[in-house]
Amino acid sequence: MPRDLRKTVPSEPTLLSVAASIACCLLVLGIPGLVTGLAAGLRGWLLAGLTPLLSYAIGGLAGPWTAAIGLPFNAWTFALTTVIFAAVAFGLRRLTVRRWPPEPEPRAWEPRANWAVGACLVLATAIGFYTAVHGMGHLGAIAQGGDAPYAANGVRYIAESGDGSLFGMSKLNWYGDGAAPFYPNAYHLLASVQYTLSGGSIPLTLDVNTALLPGLLALSLVVMVRAFRGRAVLAGAVALASVAPVMGLYESMNRGPLFPFLLGIALTPLAAVVLRRYLDRVAPDTGFVLMVAAIGLLCVHSSALFGAILFAGPLLVQRWIERWRSIGRDLLALLPIAAVSVLVASLQLFGALGQASSWGYLGWPSEWRATTALGALLGFQHFEPRPQIWLSAALLVGFIFFRRLGALRWIGLTALITGLFYMAVSSSDAPLVMALSRPWWDDPYRFITMAIVPLSFIAGHGVAALHEWLKERLPSRVPPAVLAAVVLLAFTGVTKGLYTRTNSDVVAGGYHSPDPRTQNITPGEERAMVELGKLAKPGEWAMNDRYDGTTWTYALSGVRTVAAHDDGSRPPSDAVLLAAHFRDYETDPAVRAAVARLNVHWVILGRPAAPPKPAYANEGLIGLDGLPFLKEVYRNEDAVIYQVNR
Repeated sequence: MPRDLRKTVPSEPTLLSVAASIACCLLVLGIPGLVTGLAAGLRGWLLAGLTPLLSYAIGGLAGPWTAAIGLPFNAWTFALTTVIFAAVAFGLRRLTVRRWPPEPEPRAWEPRANWAVGACLVLATAIGFYTAVHGMGHLGAIAQGGDAPYAANGVRYIAESGDGSLFGMSKLNWYGDGAAPFYPNAYHLLASVQYTLSGGSIPLTLDVNTALLPGLLALSLVVMVRAFRGRAVLAGAVALASVAPVMGLYESMNRGPLFPFLLGIALTPLAAVVLRRYLDRVAPDTGFVLMVAAIGLLCVHSSALFGAILFAGPLLVQRWIERWRSIGRDLLALLPIAAVSVLVASLQLFGALGQASSWGYLGWPSEWRATTALGALLGFQHFEPRPQIWLSAALLVGFIFFRRLGALRWIGLTALITGLFYMAVSSSDAPLVMALSRPWWDDPYRFITMAIVPLSFIAGHGVAALHEWLKERLPSRVPPAVLAAVVLLAFTGVTKGLYTRTNSDVVAGGYHSPDPRTQNITPGEERAMVELGKLAKPGEWAMNDRYDGTTWTYALSGVRTVAAHDDGSRPPSDAVLLAAHFRDYETDPAVRAAVARLNVHWVILGRPAAPPKPAYANEGLIGLDGLPFLKEVYRNEDAVIYQVNR
C-alpha cells in the first residue's frame, strides 16, 4: 500500500549530531596537521594557519597511495600516514637544528595584540559561519546545485569502500565502459573520515565543512599578515574584511557548490607564507613545510596550485626587485623542492595531465564587457542588485595608503593579475583566454572569487590605514587599542554585520526556495531516497533519471543508482541504453541483460517536470505506471519507488 510520509525531512539533524559533526570536523582537520606541524618546528599563528593545509596534504596523499598498494583509506590508515609524516618532519627538524641552527624569530605582536587579533578572527569566523548556516536554513540542508551530488556520493563511497584512489568515486557515475575522470579528492577523503566518526548524515558533513570556510580564509590571511610582520590592526581588519564580500565565498556556496575550489581559495594565501619562510631560511625543515603545503593545495584541487602561483609569483617579484642578487640563489633552492614534490605527488600530477589531454573542454560563455567586469570588482557587486559600498570605500582608502603595506605590497600585483584575468574571462571567449583559464574551466565565477581575495585584503588595509591616520591626528591620550576597537567595530556596524543578511540571502538560493516543491531536490524526493535505503538489500541498484534530483540517492541511502551525477558526458553504455529504453524491459533482451549486469532491482523517480516539457529527461522512464514488470511500493507527493519483477 503506498504511503504518504508527512514527517520532517531526514536532513534536519539533532543538536547532538550537529555538535558531533562539528567536533569531528575540527579534529580531523586539526590533529594530523597539528602533530606534523609541531614536529616540523611550527609554532604560534604559523602552526594554527598551516594545520588544516597539512592535514589535507596528509589525507590527500594517503588516499591514492594506500589505494595503489592495496590498502583501504580510513581513520586508521589516515592516522598511520600522519605518524609517518610527523616522523619525517621530526627527523628533518632535528637535522636542521643540529646543522643549521635557526635564528630566533622576532616577536611581531605583543601578547595583548595577539589576543585582539584572535578576537577579530573569532568574530569573523562566527559571522561567516552564521551567514552560511542562515543561508542554508540549517546545517544538514541539501545543496541544490549540480556539483553537490558528485561530492556527496564521493564522500560516502570512500567511507564505505575505502577506495581513496583518484578515479574511484568517479566510477559511481562512469562505471563499466564509462570513462571515469580524474578528480583531486583530499576534500572528500577527510570528509569521509568525518562522516564515519561523527555518525551524522552526508549533507550535515558537507554543510559543516562549508560553514567553516570563511573562518579558514580569515585565518590564512591573518597568518599571512603575521608572517610578513604586518601590524596587528591590519590582521584584525583583514580578517573581518575577508568574510564580507558576497563574491568571495558565498556566491559559490550558492552555485555548485564548488566545495574543493572554495577550500582551495581559503588556503591559497598560505602559499606565500611558506614560500617566503623557505627562501628566508633554506633548510630541510622549511623545505619540507613548503613541499607539503604545495602538495596539499594540489590535492585539494588542481586549480588551487595554479592559484597559489598568483600569490607566490608577485611575492617573488617584490623580493627580487628589492634583492635582485638573490634571484639565482632562490631559483636554485627551489629546484630540489620541485623535484621531490613531483615525485611525491606523481599520482595527482599524471592524473591531472591525463585529464587535460583526454577530457573535453568547452569553458563558460563570457558574461559582459570588460568595463562592466571592472565595475563588478570595484563595487563588490557581481549579479547582486546593490554594490557593497562600504567595502568599495575601504578599498579606495587602501589604495590611497597602499605604500604603507610595506612587505605586503606585492598583494597589489596579485589583485591586478587576478582582476585582469577575471575581466578577460568575463568579456572574451578568445582561444588564448580560454587556454590560459583552463585550470579554472574558464569560469567567471571562479575568477571573480579569486580576485576578491586580494581586493578584500586591500580593503582591510584601508580600514587599518584609517585607524593609523586617526591615531596620528588624535591626542596621544586616546589609547590606540581603544581606537582600533572603535574603528573595527564601526566597520562591522556600517556594513551591517559584514553584510550578513545580503550574503546569506545569496547562499539561500543554492539550498532552498520559498516553495520547496520547486527545488531540484524536494523534501518529498529526499524522503523517498531515504526510504529506498530501507527497502533495498545490499548490492541492489536503482534505475533513476539523471536530472530529477535522485542522483543524491546513494549519498542519502547507500543505494547505487544508474545515474549518480547530472554530468552525462561520456556515460557508460548500459546507462545510455537504460535511459532510452528501460520501459521496454519485457520486450528488449538487451535491456534485460543490462538490468541484470547492474543488479537493478528498483526504480526511483522524483517530481516530474511540468508540461509541456517531458516528465523526465530520460525517455525510457516516461509512462512507467501500470507496466507489468514493475510493482509500486512507495509514493509521496513528489516521488515514487517501483520494484522490478525479475
